[in-house]
Amino acid sequence: MVIDTSPFYGGMDNFDRVFNELWGPLNISQRKVAYPPLNISEDTDAIYVRCEIPGVNIEDIDLTFTDSTLVIKGERKIEKGKYFRQERPTGHFQRVVNVNAPIVVDQVKAIAKDGLLEIRLPKSEDTKPRKISIDLQ
Repeated sequence: MVIDTSPFYGGMDNFDRVFNELWGPLNISQRKVAYPPLNISEDTDAIYVRCEIPGVNIEDIDLTFTDSTLVIKGERKIEKGKYFRQERPTGHFQRVVNVNAPIVVDQVKAIAKDGLLEIRLPKSEDTKPRKISIDLQ
């Protein structure tokens, strides 16, 4: 086992992190937390993707589903005014959700209400559980 007791061990990592946080670009794509935050759940009939998008116009959101991949793109526009503090992110965003189940693409639905976007991805009949009968011999 080797133990490095050098005073410079790991020092550059901390310096780089401080430099990036103080002088790095401030846009959504480079945030530490993915935006918009989302929850993914399922039941026997569908997979649900729910994401928070308060303040985003529906016209500024683009949803696509191809090859088992849901792509959520959009833009939160910058509000005019003089800011003393700005914690709500603005700019373009994109989230990609890989779905590992066959989906009935023609029945995919999206609903936006109160700043929450819910996308319902119905599962195909092939993935639903089936009861198997046992024959006695």
